[in-house]
Amino acid sequence: MKSSDTLWWKDGVVYHVYLRSFADSDGDGLGDLPGLISRLDHLNGREDSLCVDAIWISPFYPSPDRDFGYDVADYLDVDPRYGSLADFDQLIAEAHRRGIRVMIDLVLNHTSDQHSWFRESRSSRASPKREWYIWRDARPGERVPNNWQSVFGGRAWEWDEATRQFYYHMFLRAQPDVNWRNPAVRQAMMDVVRFWLDRGVDGFR
Repeated sequence: MKSSDTLWWKDGVVYHVYLRSFADSDGDGLGDLPGLISRLDHLNGREDSLCVDAIWISPFYPSPDRDFGYDVADYLDVDPRYGSLADFDQLIAEAHRRGIRVMIDLVLNHTSDQHSWFRESRSSRASPKREWYIWRDARPGERVPNNWQSVFGGRAWEWDEATRQFYYHMFLRAQPDVNWRNPAVRQAMMDVVRFWLDRGVDGFR
């Protein structure tokens, strides 16, 4: 690979695809991967195309959709509303055939509270995944651990009555932060990265 190929992102034209409103293939009112595939020639591949070098796709993972898909419930799949992993593989193949690189959003700061990791983490203080998230005891009087605020407003700590601790969320309370100080979390996230790289993804945001 030429050095210019490895630095394509510095000068390349990147087109942001907000999947749910880009192109609807099945008439349900929601954009999807097959719809995107059907419009790739508009982005590159013919004389009157936009001649983009890459597309960047907003989250398409299974999600309760509290934050437009940025609350990820499964990093290793496609939400059925948008298609399937087979559709994603076809997108990679068709995009690369046209000289279009594919970048995807990868949300590594937090998961959905519906993710299996968090469900297990909050099931018990003795859970093997308890330390995959940021849990803290209450201060006297069941007060929050500190005065940290959520980016979306209000306190950044949510009380879990079942296990009698607070968990931390930088964004929505439905988006608990993962604990990056935990080596097991870092390994799991790197496995996610490898999963998508192995499918042919060219980069991440």
